[in-house]
Amino acid sequence: MEYPEKVLTKTKKGKLEARSLIDSGKYVRYEYIDIKTGKREENKIKLVLKNSNGKIEEFFIFPLKGNKFLMVPTEVKKERYILSGKKIIKF
Repeated sequence: MEYPEKVLTKTKKGKLEARSLIDSGKYVRYEYIDIKTGKREENKIKLVLKNSNGKIEEFFIFPLKGNKFLMVPTEVKKERYILSGKKIIKF
């Protein structure tokens, strides 16, 4: 099969591959703040993905050494409210 040049990428081993969309949608990333100190509770971030069909996936993101991260799938919650400055957003 032939692929357009713009979608091709080369692996570290030099093999050509084509990028193919799985889905697209919206996302939010948020952190956890200690309500007494106002500082970040732990060194973790939550990533919530919502595709165009409404399917939701959730992950905790933990930093590793260097510029790497570990994404751990978590249980999907029905809805959540997140503080954005002084505004509350529902996702």
